[in-house]
Amino acid sequence: MRILFMGTPDFAVASLDALVAAGHDIVCVVAQPDRPKGRGNKLQSPPTIDRARALGIPTRQPKAVRSGPFVDWVTGDLDVDVAVVVAYGRILIPAILAAPRRGCINVHASLLPRYRGAAPIQWAILESEDETGVCTMLMDEGMDTGAVLGCRKTPIGIDETGPDLWARLARLGADLLVETLAKLDEIAPQQQDHDKATHAPMLTKTDGVLDWTWPARRLHDRVRGTNPWPSGQTRFRGEDLKIHQTRLGRGRSEAAPGTVLSVADTVTVATGDGGVLELVEVQMPGKKRQLARDFANGSRLEVGERLG
Repeated sequence: MRILFMGTPDFAVASLDALVAAGHDIVCVVAQPDRPKGRGNKLQSPPTIDRARALGIPTRQPKAVRSGPFVDWVTGDLDVDVAVVVAYGRILIPAILAAPRRGCINVHASLLPRYRGAAPIQWAILESEDETGVCTMLMDEGMDTGAVLGCRKTPIGIDETGPDLWARLARLGADLLVETLAKLDEIAPQQQDHDKATHAPMLTKTDGVLDWTWPARRLHDRVRGTNPWPSGQTRFRGEDLKIHQTRLGRGRSEAAPGTVLSVADTVTVATGDGGVLELVEVQMPGKKRQLARDFANGSRLEVGERLG
């Protein structure tokens, strides 16, 4: 097939590579504009653009996608069978959606209609789901509301973080995309049950704030789901302490939520359900990430101190 590929982050690179390996003709890769990154604010191209250049595929990075030259190009004589959209990050207008002969197909990292929106991977973890997956769908004007073409499920590991799951779903989505295109003539699109829809908005900094009265599992999932940003956050001696990695601890405690119970290879903390959470990796303001045991030694953390 002649395909217009629209995707921006590294999540989309797996799908791009899979389409090329399957023999499809990628007419162009479209991504968001370069963004400043790092301490020097040097402009950096999106991962899909870097990959397209390595593959010798033409690229475009339009600033405007609702009007202007890009819309004229897509709706003109582009002559593509389908547009594939994988985490592009922009809302497409009806004229673009209708331009390819067979429409626009999206790879979405959830089991639709659950977790529509920008951060489905993170919210599946934050909401303590044991299972998630990927879907391909025919795009319409709504936010992830189109008819579903195919789905694949996968369990979520108890210690799996957002980046871990991101990488796995990228590969799963790429495989499903190739399968969907190969069977496109045979697939009967299934309308979503909109009454069962849930939403996954972009994360904000406050989504990482930990409340030690929560159960241990909820706290653990909050840390996993907000890794690497905004990360789990609590207060320690009047300062913000980031918590990057935790484990569910064994045993029970009657101590007040947030109380430090022990300091060894990890720091164990009492939680609201009588459970225990182990802090594995933390970070104080202006300092590097470090193992919790090194943080405890450096700060002379004492059993009985309270977090939060």
